[in-house]
Amino acid sequence: MKSIVLLSSGLDSTVAFKEAYDRCDEVMCVTFDYGQRARKKEIEFANAICKQFRVGHIVIELPWYRNFRGALTGGGEMPRISSSDLDNMEVTEKTAQQVWVPARNVVFLSIGAALAENFRFEIIVTGFDAEEAATFPDNTPEFVDSFNRMLTSGTLTHPEVYTPLISMSKTDIVRRGIEICAPLEWSWSCYEGKEAPCGVCESCLRRARAFDTVGVKDPLMERLK
Repeated sequence: MKSIVLLSSGLDSTVAFKEAYDRCDEVMCVTFDYGQRARKKEIEFANAICKQFRVGHIVIELPWYRNFRGALTGGGEMPRISSSDLDNMEVTEKTAQQVWVPARNVVFLSIGAALAENFRFEIIVTGFDAEEAATFPDNTPEFVDSFNRMLTSGTLTHPEVYTPLISMSKTDIVRRGIEICAPLEWSWSCYEGKEAPCGVCESCLRRARAFDTVGVKDPLMERLK
């Protein structure tokens, strides 16, 4: 089995990468530069992971995305919430809309499918998970099922999207990452791209809660000390 891994170097995609690395005969990673705030860190960390595991790495630029709406790309203020609001759907649905990048996963998976078909890889691996799916419809099992149905008629080789974390929370993902020795010290969750994670964006808060719940120190923060 050969896999294309969509590797942003986020917590989820890093653990999904290690799942694919352990199960597949060959892995090729793809990281996208679409003008996101953290693009330099994401590319740096993804490259470090690929070098550590000696797998191929492609960085694909999507410059036309850079002026799209949303706090991640087109500017605007990054939403801020408190840790106590992480499970408040009324709050998190609003923040999801603020950081939404139009059709991002549709675009990413389509590029992954093109690469998979061209290089004769069978699966496209992503880090979609249940916690993200609560507010992002393009992380849900329904979205993945629909996309895979499309691939049966939209490609000749019929690659499939594989989502090993789709039923997991962030806490589950941290546990799984530790269990399979995923390179969590090279995972970057922060929406910002500064020298260290901001610690206050929603993605940082979810990551911190997951490690706290598991009862282990975040290896990224330990490495940055």
